[in-house]
Amino acid sequence: MDPRTSAQELILCELCKTGALQSHCELCQINLCKACVGEHLSDSSKRHNVVPYKHRKSTPNYPKCAKHAQKHCELYCEKCDIPVCITCISSEHKGHDLSDIQRLFSSKTVESERDLRELRKEIYPVYEKIASDLNSEKVNLQEHFEKLTIEITKQGEDWHREINIIVNKRKSEIDEMKAKYLALLNKQQEKIKRAISDVNQSILDLNEILDSNEVSLTCAYKSRNAEFRNLPPKVNVQLPSFSSQINKEQLHEMFGSLCALSITTAQRGYIMETSEAVSCPPVKPLLDEPELITTIDTKYKNLFSVACLTDDEIWTCGDIDIINFYNNKGILLKSVQTKTRSWPGDIAVTRSGDLVYTDNVSRTVNLVKKNQIQELFRLRGWKPYYVCSTSSGDLLVTMISNDKKESKVVHYSDSSEKQTIQFDDEDKPLFSSHHVKYISENRNQDICVADLGANAVVVVDQAGKLRFRYTGHRSTTSEPFEPHGITTDSQSQILIADTNNHCIHILDQHGQFLRYINNCDISFPSGLCTDKRDHVFVAQWIGGKVKKIK
Repeated sequence: MDPRTSAQELILCELCKTGALQSHCELCQINLCKACVGEHLSDSSKRHNVVPYKHRKSTPNYPKCAKHAQKHCELYCEKCDIPVCITCISSEHKGHDLSDIQRLFSSKTVESERDLRELRKEIYPVYEKIASDLNSEKVNLQEHFEKLTIEITKQGEDWHREINIIVNKRKSEIDEMKAKYLALLNKQQEKIKRAISDVNQSILDLNEILDSNEVSLTCAYKSRNAEFRNLPPKVNVQLPSFSSQINKEQLHEMFGSLCALSITTAQRGYIMETSEAVSCPPVKPLLDEPELITTIDTKYKNLFSVACLTDDEIWTCGDIDIINFYNNKGILLKSVQTKTRSWPGDIAVTRSGDLVYTDNVSRTVNLVKKNQIQELFRLRGWKPYYVCSTSSGDLLVTMISNDKKESKVVHYSDSSEKQTIQFDDEDKPLFSSHHVKYISENRNQDICVADLGANAVVVVDQAGKLRFRYTGHRSTTSEPFEPHGITTDSQSQILIADTNNHCIHILDQHGQFLRYINNCDISFPSGLCTDKRDHVFVAQWIGGKVKKIK
């Protein structure tokens, strides 16, 4: 039961606080008693719609103004990101971009309903499947590792058997060699014994002849000394030794090795199968005609880059050693001189609001914080050129080798190299060697590079895998595509400055051409950036002007 209509509770008028509730104003979303209806309708500045309370529609409950208690907020200030009433517009919100809160409510309602459908029909089932898969993985994990343990145990048992066979064979070989050597020694020993006996007998015979002084015995004597001088040959034997042919390292390798446990992460995704999801319009459709909001004269002769700090404040850099900070009205708020007094290669603003700039003379990437310049890192063999800050607070830097033969993109986290993007799956260079390569990270974490040397935009995913190349759309342009600055918006749309054709190309996140921005008197666009409301800041190379476009 609705507590507002419960018989146990008397609902009172929201104006007088005493009369019994009878009516409801659908415009102002206020409950009224009979006496206060007339007073409420006396305000002719609004088209009130008072109905019996029981017949009230389920209309949005407009918030009351925090500063004007009797007013409801019917508008929304985009700059301040808050609902406002009509009275507020003429005071602190004067000149701000305003939108109808009912239109915003309707848009957000459609978006919320679409998100709810997607969550229920697409995303939640995917998460359920992931949870189920994880449970299956846990069940299979024990079985897999038990199998590994059994395999290794069996390998050990096989090795023990083979080693016992080898050991026994080697022992048998030792016994055979020992017996052979011993037999040889025994044979030599027998020969020597016989020779000694023969020598002793010759000594006895000679003593007898000499003692007898008999002529016949003496004349019959035959000398054997020549025979005895021929000594038996000496047998040289090299005793066997045992040497191991493997060391412990080799033993481990021969036994077998385990592949290392490899744990990686990959971006999960799902495919929307319903035609409804495909046909849903973007939350922020493109205007029929882009609108020029303001022009800021930076006084640079040649302007290279622009980076938003807020919706109303920008950093700029060009062909001097000064990086300037302006507001929307073109008022110079601050200046930073580079440490080496050389032109900055490019600029970016970090998530914390600090300025980063590259210096290809000193080969450094530098952080400007509280008016102090801090060197984040210095390159060797490479020169940094263009830079952007990622959604995670890291930096992406395009760079060229000293010999100008190679280009690459390097992902830095806390001044440490995290990832290098240089080659495709066929080991071919993703980028030309030309040094002009503006860079931006898309909301889906794709990395978008405007490669002037290749006259193309190269888009890779966060793993560095090529997604697509865009080489221009010749429907209305007359000159070759010449990409310089590149940025993305909240819808993951990619915006590219085409200097040759004095326009901005807009693509969707899959590389499909959507439209040009070729009005607003754009000439020689170079750097680009977008603010939180998807306004585009265009740095014009010649003349040094920045144009803010809706």
